[in-house]
Amino acid sequence: MNPLGITVVLVLLVGVWAQVNVLHPDCDSPEVEEAALVAQDYLNAQHSHGYRYALNRIEDIKIYTDPAGDNTYVMEVDLLETDCHVLDPTPLANCTVRPKRLTAVEGDCDVVLKKVGGALSVTAFKCESEASTEDMCLGCPTLLPLNDTAALDFVHASLVTVNNATVDETFTLLEVGRMSSQVVSGGPIYSAEYVIVEAQCSNDTCIPLSDVAAARGFCSAQGLTADHTVNCRMFATLMPIVDANSTATAAPAVPPMVHVHTGNLSPKHGLRFHKLTAIHNPQQSGHLSAESAESGESFEMVSTVESGADVIVPVLDPAGASLAPSVPAPSAAVPAPTVAAEPNAADPAPADPALADPAPADDSMSASDASNSKEDLPILFKRDVSAVSIPVNPSDTIVFKQLCPGRIRFF
Repeated sequence: MNPLGITVVLVLLVGVWAQVNVLHPDCDSPEVEEAALVAQDYLNAQHSHGYRYALNRIEDIKIYTDPAGDNTYVMEVDLLETDCHVLDPTPLANCTVRPKRLTAVEGDCDVVLKKVGGALSVTAFKCESEASTEDMCLGCPTLLPLNDTAALDFVHASLVTVNNATVDETFTLLEVGRMSSQVVSGGPIYSAEYVIVEAQCSNDTCIPLSDVAAARGFCSAQGLTADHTVNCRMFATLMPIVDANSTATAAPAVPPMVHVHTGNLSPKHGLRFHKLTAIHNPQQSGHLSAESAESGESFEMVSTVESGADVIVPVLDPAGASLAPSVPAPSAAVPAPTVAAEPNAADPAPADPALADPAPADDSMSASDASNSKEDLPILFKRDVSAVSIPVNPSDTIVFKQLCPGRIRFF
């Protein structure tokens, strides 16, 4: 081989060696779930308004391993809004996912994580948020836009009730989380959730305190503008804010003000809910897409032996071909199956028992079948599914192993 040919071969071999290996693990495996929870916590930390989200389902996962051994996780996850505000220090596990009948909000996110030295960090994400319109009933509460005038009047009336019940502190509105109305015989009944912050007031003007130590709380109010009930829960501490360019937690900070109470409403506040942060560092990864397609490798069939054998879960190589061994098709070198002749009482028994064919190992063939097996003729079959003769053990079962998407945690 000439030097040019040797050079080309070496370049091709180096290219094959250096190519990135792509894995398609089970969406519900411990490794994938760990990465999904890291993504969940990071997304919540970037979400500075509204409510925290809980992982509902892992839709897809691909792991890219480079020659250096570092892994890049490209995930698609579904999240659901909880009733815990982003400032609420309550552990996420203790937060309640909002049910569909109260207009649940769903978040669909593509997330890219890097695993270096065993540590996972988020490098990019892209999210879309939408309100669920399923299971809506006639007469159920209807989610209102965050700039609905009548609902905001109700919020301010309930805030007056809060301030009338306090002695040494005066609160002002920091953020409206959500507002809804329910039509009854006497007119609309309002429900509202909002965050309050301690303020310094002079005459009729109140300025929110920017001090981190300023008191804050989460209030829920129901009823009419002139007749309502309101309950507030104060935050002892605040959830820390995470820098968008780092996964390290920073000191608690005051979130940006939401001006739904000033009358200077921006167009985005015509929405009925607070959306997740839409995008972060898309230039750092070419894996993010406008909308992730559903994985085509959803189901794989594996054989599970109940007697204790290991379960073999096939995976796919980067080209999409299954790496799991398959049952070989019948070959011409394999003797064709035979069918024993019907027993005939008139046929004499063999003169010499040594000339008779040995009986099968199982009890499925009688002694008379064995004595006549030497007269059997091979039967030819068409090469279809029914023609494949595979020994079946009654303790073996065939199950479908669902790789992705994973299990649904809520709905």
